[in-house]
Amino acid sequence: MAKTKQYEDLQKLPEKTEEQKAHAQKILNALYEHYPNPHCALDYRNPFELLCATILSAQCTDVRVNKVTPELFKTYPTPEAMAEAPIQELEELVRSTGFYRNKAKALKQSSQAIVEKHNGEVPQDMDALLDLYGVARKTANVVLGNAFNINNGVVVDTHVRRFANRYGLTEHEKNTDKIERDLMALFPREHWTNLSHLIIHHGRNACKARISTPPDHPLCEKYGIRCECQEMRT
Repeated sequence: MAKTKQYEDLQKLPEKTEEQKAHAQKILNALYEHYPNPHCALDYRNPFELLCATILSAQCTDVRVNKVTPELFKTYPTPEAMAEAPIQELEELVRSTGFYRNKAKALKQSSQAIVEKHNGEVPQDMDALLDLYGVARKTANVVLGNAFNINNGVVVDTHVRRFANRYGLTEHEKNTDKIERDLMALFPREHWTNLSHLIIHHGRNACKARISTPPDHPLCEKYGIRCECQEMRT
């Protein structure tokens, strides 16, 4: 499926009842109560740096990316500089993030497109971002929401996917597009960017992928209706 067609399909949100939305709002309020400062875990100073950091974060921890990007941005601080960077040097700079050849190629080619098609500025709309090499919807959502305060969707990573299933917010176990649509339909648009940050914080803090004992957290106890932790408690 073409990127743009995929984006258009995501706008056809499923119907949700007022009861379902009210339940989602209670979960959102509880998340804000326990994590009052939701924010992006990647270090960046401008939209270009966030775009690059998000590309590098695929199959890699934010902690590792934050260790790599200072030297990367010191050496190639602008799209113009990175567009001209020797690919071998980019590969060495990002090697420790994994899949470094593909990531270096994405950094260079997306930078070239930003220079040639967007006057050196990271575009602020979904279609233009999806046209950049190495940029999928998740990356575009991160950039739009955090760099430009544009709530165009919900970032669905492994934490968000796990949370949405355990908390009964979706019937889709693995399809991230359908999970995103469910979350967009349930939660107010102005909270879409923060929602992913809140869930990620909770996923790292309590709602972990592997649990040997029930998490001692009120959100898990009250709302984790489909989580194996409920069976452990009983």
